[in-house]
Amino acid sequence: MCVVASATWFHCSLAFAGEEHQSVKIPSLLMLPFILLLAAIAIVPFLAPQWWKRNYPYVAVALGAIPVAYYIFAMDGIAKVVHTEMEYVSFIVLIGSLFVIAGSIHLKIKGRATPLKNVLLLAIGAVAANILGTTGASMLLIRPYLRLNRDRLRGFHVVFFIFIVSNIGGALIPLGPPLFLGFLKGVPFWWVFENAWQMWTVTLVILLAVFFALDAISSRSFDAGRDHPPQPKFPGEEQAGGMHNLFFLLIVVAAVFLEKPPLLREAVMILAATGAYFTTRNEIHAKNDFNFAPMKEVAILFAGIFATMLPALDWLEVNARSTGITTAGQFYWGTGILSAVLDNAPAYLNFLSASFGLFVDHHIVAQVQQLVSAHGSIIGSAGGVVPDDITRTYAALTACRPEYVARGSVPVADIQMAYIIANQSIHLKAISMGAVFFGACTYIGNGPNFMVKSIAEQTGVEMPSFFGYIARYTLPVLIPTLGLIWYLFFTS
Repeated sequence: MCVVASATWFHCSLAFAGEEHQSVKIPSLLMLPFILLLAAIAIVPFLAPQWWKRNYPYVAVALGAIPVAYYIFAMDGIAKVVHTEMEYVSFIVLIGSLFVIAGSIHLKIKGRATPLKNVLLLAIGAVAANILGTTGASMLLIRPYLRLNRDRLRGFHVVFFIFIVSNIGGALIPLGPPLFLGFLKGVPFWWVFENAWQMWTVTLVILLAVFFALDAISSRSFDAGRDHPPQPKFPGEEQAGGMHNLFFLLIVVAAVFLEKPPLLREAVMILAATGAYFTTRNEIHAKNDFNFAPMKEVAILFAGIFATMLPALDWLEVNARSTGITTAGQFYWGTGILSAVLDNAPAYLNFLSASFGLFVDHHIVAQVQQLVSAHGSIIGSAGGVVPDDITRTYAALTACRPEYVARGSVPVADIQMAYIIANQSIHLKAISMGAVFFGACTYIGNGPNFMVKSIAEQTGVEMPSFFGYIARYTLPVLIPTLGLIWYLFFTS
């Protein structure tokens, strides 16, 4: 969902690196609040929209309180609850700061929307998602995109924006979740780009082609049914405003990499958002129809989601290695399904941990440790015969963590990652693409999805329901596309 929450999760996980997982007994009934909350988000707004609008905060808080109380009083798990609260705070600070800053930037694209112009904008958004992260790109571009299409906006316009900009676009460079986790754990910065650009390209070309066809049909239908050209909402409005806030946006992106001292990252983001909000003219916010209602909805619902998914994630962490998942294709679908209904960051981490347990040869890890201590002299000796997998692992480690190798000491977790890169890279690609791509399958699969939906509804777009999204777009469009990626890249 959020790169900050992901980084927090990762650093907490490092504290337990090398230790055996303790068998944690999670009562089956403790999963019920999570299931009920997902069901409420999916069904109640469709059946009773006004009731849900008034009462969703109470539903989210009440269901979230159940597992929290159990962890504190029955499992002595207050540390786990506090850790989850910190994840939530980091998540909301990042999402909120990007929401405020992007809402203070007004962009207007000249002319009327055409299918080709929309495709170009979505393609630009896909590239921007790798530079600003999916959240940053989504918050910056969703309002200009909605304004460009305001005369003939349909739900599919927003759904494909979620597919392409909020999720799949950001699958190449680790500036957003979950790929940032791999970067922190030793995956070279450009590794995913070098190894997965074909999957990214094929997926985007298919989705953009499908969108172009749908938009062309919609455009012809709209043109045939109108009697006069549409009138712009703001006649004579400036094409851009609040552009100084791009500076604050870059500060937030850079702050993601601040690790110490604690809460410095969040403080910098809050200061950047505050600076953007108070240095922006009121008319810019008015032109963006900016208000805090979407942020309020996301903050409350995700507070409930973070709390209720505690037991589900704990169960997954303990049992991921006993699921029988071994092939790259199974890793792709398994990581993807969990990313769609839980969160792509813990799904990525847990399947990465499972790959370590299944594939890493600890004897080889120990031998590589000796090579690091000897600064590779065994490999360079005339009589030394070193197995290929050790040589490959050492070479990958030298490329991933040259500073550690140079000083002769590397953490075991980094050697394990080097082993996966050198000997099981297909599984790492499957985990990476599954986590990123499948986040687009539901409104809750990735943090920006729900935010984009809420902003679109604020402008009057009739968005599909939770199950309508899945039935009308995920199953007929996205799943076949992702299935093709599986067939082309993960079945051999």
